[in-house]
Amino acid sequence: MERKQLLEEVTQMLDYYCQDCFIKRTFNKEKGKNYAQSFCINQCTIGEKIQKYGRLLLKK
Repeated sequence: MERKQLLEEVTQMLDYYCQDCFIKRTFNKEKGKNYAQSFCINQCTIGEKIQKYGRLLLKK
């Protein structure tokens, strides 16, 4: 994949899945912003995919 295509995929995933995420919003209200971000990065499947794309971008 090209760098531009990877960036477009990440943007689409963030817009489609993360923008109105109910889980993130709930954790943000109940447990705070740090917990919500930690959940997204470490446990969410979309967060894992975004990390994978980030690693690919670092290699290029």
